[in-house]
Amino acid sequence: MSKDPSETIYTLLVEDEDARVCRDIPDDACSEQPSAFVRQLLAQTLTKIGDALTSSRLVLAWMLSSIGSPPVFISLLVPLRESLSLLPQLFIAQWIREHAVRKWFWVAGSVGQALALIAMVVALLTLPGNIAAPTIVFLLALFSLSRGVCSVAAKDVLGKTISKSRRGRLTGMAASSAGMVTLGVAITLLVFSSSGSAPADQADTWLFALLLGSAALLWLAAAAIYAGIPEVPGATEGGGNAFSEAIKSLTLLTTDRDLLHFVLARMLLVATAFAIPYIVVIIQQGGNGGVSKLMWLLLAEGAAGLLSGSLWGRWSDSSSHHVMAAAAGLCALVIAAALLCIWLAPDALSQAVVAGGLIFTAAVAHQGARVGRKTYLVDLATAENRSSYTAVSNTVIGLFLLSGGLLGVVDTLYGVSTVLMLLLGTCLAAIALCLSLKPVD
Repeated sequence: MSKDPSETIYTLLVEDEDARVCRDIPDDACSEQPSAFVRQLLAQTLTKIGDALTSSRLVLAWMLSSIGSPPVFISLLVPLRESLSLLPQLFIAQWIREHAVRKWFWVAGSVGQALALIAMVVALLTLPGNIAAPTIVFLLALFSLSRGVCSVAAKDVLGKTISKSRRGRLTGMAASSAGMVTLGVAITLLVFSSSGSAPADQADTWLFALLLGSAALLWLAAAAIYAGIPEVPGATEGGGNAFSEAIKSLTLLTTDRDLLHFVLARMLLVATAFAIPYIVVIIQQGGNGGVSKLMWLLLAEGAAGLLSGSLWGRWSDSSSHHVMAAAAGLCALVIAAALLCIWLAPDALSQAVVAGGLIFTAAVAHQGARVGRKTYLVDLATAENRSSYTAVSNTVIGLFLLSGGLLGVVDTLYGVSTVLMLLLGTCLAAIALCLSLKPVD
């Protein structure tokens, strides 16, 4: 009888002698852990590549700008993508919990994201810019709502099928694999965008359509792979009215100090996400915003994911709260370096090595914050409260993300340097709070 390929792959990836150890997962799930690990790794990798190809911070903003979108629609991209994928989760979690097998929610959410992206391609290619822009923003809202369903289901399925000592590694490997592929895609598109013979506007439009269409196919493939995860049915007790259960879940913040401290730390870690677009702003000032520059940014982010994902993941398995603190510290260093460039050597920002180094390092820090806080939350929770913990955390952060719009006001009134100084202070506070978190690994 031939050996299951997933077991061979799992053993090669995990490496250590206790590769089949099962901690904090049902006994029935132990023998299926290799298959569950490989399928979730593949699905996460595909969706992370899709995330890179459809980044609201980079790709969608460039796309709307290229079709002449009013600034108001461009300013809505990041808040909508992040907040609408988080805010509804408090109400979705209870509904998901009423089902013993939760992987199908992830599958449905993934298909929903793919359909939204396909509709964006149609809007981009067929509608005039003044109509395409609001249409794409509306479709992004639908995309984000589908993403929220996936987020709750994914953490619950991960907690049921993968042991504690493997979760951070899985997330980190997916990030590294996605970074490698994104790196190759960025290089290919960079060559394509610089050698094409079509008019620039037409070439850019078809390039954006290619990016969105490819990402849609990735989400469909991920859904097919995820559907095969051998998930053991879980507990369904505790069902009730979604709104009342949501309010009860929010009260966890008043009764569970460990969860409250984590949520506060995660709020401060949002600075690692907010910092990147402002660093991009200071780099782009005085330069062009062509699609080739976008490819260079994708290249930097892909390299960051490739080189840092697995390292952050392995460290998270042993000390995820230290990873969160280290990521905040690295982000603080990047912001400090950017401020020094602004004040002492503004011409340095036009140099590729300096600009690329800032973006790359900021992306590494953001990657660490994401891997660390995801691993910490899954390990902090139990099978009974994991969905509620995830929903409460994501909903509170979703509300907090809306405050990011205030940074635009600060930028307008006092300049980007003031924004970066505020984010620097936030990162320093995040270091202290993350180090004080309860060890859960």
